[in-house]
Amino acid sequence: MAILIAIPILIGLSMLQTSLVSQFPLLRGTADLLLLAVVAWSLQKRVTTALHWGVIAGLIVTYISALPFGVALIAYSLAAVIGSQLRRLVWQVPILAMFVATFAATVLLHAISYTAVRITGTSIPLGTVINIITLPSLLLNMFFALPAYALLSDLAGWLYPEELEV
Repeated sequence: MAILIAIPILIGLSMLQTSLVSQFPLLRGTADLLLLAVVAWSLQKRVTTALHWGVIAGLIVTYISALPFGVALIAYSLAAVIGSQLRRLVWQVPILAMFVATFAATVLLHAISYTAVRITGTSIPLGTVINIITLPSLLLNMFFALPAYALLSDLAGWLYPEELEV
């Protein structure tokens, strides 16, 4: 059931990202709503479909971006794995885990993207990429991390209600 919910949510977030969020960059960096959704979903206690969300988000971003095929799929799947692992390690402080996972996933996504673009022959100085794209994107992702966690926590609570003992 959660996978059937994931597809329209992630498609809606991708439309929101490409139409609205991309119009308000900080330098050249923008917030990544799909990445935040994958990380926030993977940090939920009862969720077992985190990797599915990562794969679906990766396929959507692969379709709508100019990155080489498979780059977004790998990055978003790894973001789901990072979130799932942090959920196990930092289970008492989920907000801290959200910020750490957002930081790690954003840096990982940009590192994989930069490497793939370099391999395909585009030459962009690393310092410029870090200062103009990665750091502003990281700041925006950190800003939106808390609302993303709150919204997806509510969604997870709705899809996976806690069982009450009688």
